[in-house]
Amino acid sequence: MSRGKDMEEKTRAEIRRVLLACAQTGVPVTYRDLVAQAQVPPPHSIHNTTLELESLIREDHSAGRPLLAALAVSRGNPGLPGHGFFHLLAELGRYDGPERGPEAAAAFERELRAAIDYWGQPQADA
Repeated sequence: MSRGKDMEEKTRAEIRRVLLACAQTGVPVTYRDLVAQAQVPPPHSIHNTTLELESLIREDHSAGRPLLAALAVSRGNPGLPGHGFFHLLAELGRYDGPERGPEAAAAFERELRAAIDYWGQPQADA
């Protein structure tokens, strides 16, 4: 059974709210903490959150904006997002490199800085 449309919209709005707050402080949030702060309902809270993050990435990329979802990072890969982030960046033509190591860290840092610079501004609530 899939999530209802109202729940998806509420979940997306809460995830955006948390990520915008993170952009304003300049501090990323782990997926687990994002789930808790956005109150993403079970079951499959982490999975549903990553689906929403992917949707946000596609939306921002299509609009030519920095990626708000860059503010969500993995606890298991400290300070970096999960592998899916890099796969999606490659699919969108934003990155062509490994998922780990210095090249991935540098690519992520560029995305993160751009997101904080853009989304951290008070008028960036779009």
